[in-house]
Amino acid sequence: MSRAGVIKESFNDRIFMFIIYGFLTLLLITEIYPLIYILSSSFSSSQAVVEGRVWLFPVQPSLEGYKAIFANPNIVLGYRNSLLYTFSGVLISVSLTIMIAYPLSLKTFVGRRLITMLLVFTMLFSGGLIPFYLTVKAVGILDTPWAMLLPNAFAVWQVIIARTFFQMNIPAELSEAAELDGCTDLGFLIRVVIPLSKPIIAVLVLMYAVSYWNAYFDALIFLKSANLFPLQIVLRNILIMNSIDASMMMDANELAARQGLKDLLKYSLIVIATLPVLSIYPFVQKHFVQGIMIGSLKG
Repeated sequence: MSRAGVIKESFNDRIFMFIIYGFLTLLLITEIYPLIYILSSSFSSSQAVVEGRVWLFPVQPSLEGYKAIFANPNIVLGYRNSLLYTFSGVLISVSLTIMIAYPLSLKTFVGRRLITMLLVFTMLFSGGLIPFYLTVKAVGILDTPWAMLLPNAFAVWQVIIARTFFQMNIPAELSEAAELDGCTDLGFLIRVVIPLSKPIIAVLVLMYAVSYWNAYFDALIFLKSANLFPLQIVLRNILIMNSIDASMMMDANELAARQGLKDLLKYSLIVIATLPVLSIYPFVQKHFVQGIMIGSLKG
């Protein structure tokens, strides 16, 4: 033990910690370098991207990729649709999740175990893609914005996390006291439960926002109209189908003649597509860590 009362690390402990930190550093580099490469490539010239001269920093810095993106009405429309689906979807999903999870957290709620078992059953078994498609078609929301919002309006895993949070943080005595004061169940939920549940709400908002923003499979099978496509479908068309309509880009004829236009647009689109999620995470990160740790405990 040292003079300051701190246990001195042995030589073997130092070697072990050196190996751990070295491994974590390599892991960090492998995780962050692709992001740096994509960001640098998006701000480089198309010629530099094609020739493979971009390594760490932008080469021949240029904004031509971003100019082509925002000059393309399909990309701008897809970006607007994704924002609309994400905002509306988060509002619907979080509301439904809270309305399902809170009653299931009450011991006085009759049939809560049966309902929970039925919800968990849907996590293990499903009817398949064809019945799912036929159901959406029968409801009449095929090729409408509702096809992106209603079929997956809430997730069972998020319901379980929220239910556990309510069980651990909303005491039954608080509900009984509010009931004696004449507060209704809905009033207690709005005035007491929701203000006390900011951490879990932040978790739900981030989870659902990422899910809706990155959703493309539902749009792929349910949407046919190009004016309803989210940004991920437009990105998919560029990355997989390599379909770029240069006639719809302002001042993009010269860019289209170059070999690197598609790669340049690909990297620029990836950056644009990840900005919304990266921008909201710092605001909910503190609540996210707290809520996910509390809500994940077995209740």
